[in-house]
Amino acid sequence: MNQDTRQQIRENAQYLRNVRPLDPEELQEYVEGQPHPAVVKQVLREEAFDLGIVEQDDGTFVPAPEGRLSVDFDGVERFPDRYEQQVIDLLTEWGGLEWHSGDSGDELRERIRDIKERYLQGQPVEYDEVTALGYAVYHLPDYYAVAKYVLADLAADGLLPSQLRVLDVGAGVGGPALALRDLLPDDALLDYHAVEPSAAADVLESLLEDSGQNVRWEIHRALAEEFDPSSPILDDSGGAGGDDSGSGADGGDTDAEGYDLIIFGNVLSELDDAAATLYRYVEALADDGTLLALAPADRNTAIQLRQVEREVADGGPATVYGPTVRLWPHQSPDSESWSFDRKPDIEVPTMQQRLDDPAGGTGEFVNTDVQFAYSVLRTDGERAHDVTPDRGIHAPMADAENYVTDRVNFLGVKLSHDLAERAEANPLYLLGDGSQQVDHFAVLTESSILNEDLQKADYGDLLSFENALALWNDDEEAYNVVVDGETVVDRAR
Repeated sequence: MNQDTRQQIRENAQYLRNVRPLDPEELQEYVEGQPHPAVVKQVLREEAFDLGIVEQDDGTFVPAPEGRLSVDFDGVERFPDRYEQQVIDLLTEWGGLEWHSGDSGDELRERIRDIKERYLQGQPVEYDEVTALGYAVYHLPDYYAVAKYVLADLAADGLLPSQLRVLDVGAGVGGPALALRDLLPDDALLDYHAVEPSAAADVLESLLEDSGQNVRWEIHRALAEEFDPSSPILDDSGGAGGDDSGSGADGGDTDAEGYDLIIFGNVLSELDDAAATLYRYVEALADDGTLLALAPADRNTAIQLRQVEREVADGGPATVYGPTVRLWPHQSPDSESWSFDRKPDIEVPTMQQRLDDPAGGTGEFVNTDVQFAYSVLRTDGERAHDVTPDRGIHAPMADAENYVTDRVNFLGVKLSHDLAERAEANPLYLLGDGSQQVDHFAVLTESSILNEDLQKADYGDLLSFENALALWNDDEEAYNVVVDGETVVDRAR
């Protein structure tokens, strides 16, 4: 099909889209040479995002919804069976029906052990087919759950449009991609681009192949540092989805408006200069776009995430939307801030159990924890909590040394679940207001109806503290905010 035919189909579709449903059998009559309706339908699918149309069950196309994305979400209990079966099919192609036992099972288990050990030592991982399959078995289920929780929150906050252009950097085997695809209603439009240079892209490609007709996807096999997110690729086929087997270093299929969402999922720790890389990608955001960075909850990667966040956001091209909101103008934090969220565990995937049982069933190859650090950056100044404290009422955490042993009022974001190591210990929570130079922990010494919001509040909620006692903890080299019977804690609006 020549470009003139494609252009004629586009022009007629653009003209008729707001008049009546686009019927490929009707449209072909307006095109020179009257191409087959199947050809017209394929072009409409390929051009759907640019035309703003979605395909209906009867094969016609109508205008896609506009405005903010609305999703139904009530948590993640298990990794979807259809995705697990797809991974098992790949494992079977590689190691046979008994992939989890014998030599193939031993090889896969040893590779997962090696991946975990290298990760703990901060060493690079060489990605090949076995490594990619190991990641799919061990990490894909919890990465899927993590991404779905955070993406659902972004949608609930009105940060994602119904016609969504996404760039997934270091996409791996597909946790964010699958979570995003499952969240979207049938009439939403998704233009999804993955940047993934390793063998993990083969797994991702396999998992994306059954995407619905309103999902356009492409994989760019390039390093994050080499990929140019601001330079469009001209795809003669229309860019309807599939694999870009070239280097992909020329850029993504985007336009001057930029991406609505850019995701860095568990990849920052693998970049030589994460902050510099994020700087480049922030510039490829749409004016109201969002950059989401995810990291495992372990100490090193979670703290590194906050360090990169500060380099990019504090005085840089972006600002922090959440969760570590800068409440005080012209203030930046300098605390350690090992901050992460935690959600209920998912059910043990069958493929993990199959791999774990021959090794003694100790749980070494079971990974169901849903714990993660994340940062949401934007360039429009929007914040999850659009509140500016009043110095006449609230004390900034930056001035903590001036009010130690005093009772004070302040605003703070709840940045942890209960950190108490023993059940009988006082509940303990990390706090932040974006100005703290040293970590602040709320210590609940006496619970009451006046301070119950401290325990009930979710991770990332903004809290108002009235009459809290500020103390220095010499052992932890941190400030304790003592919440007792005289302290009032409320969710701030």
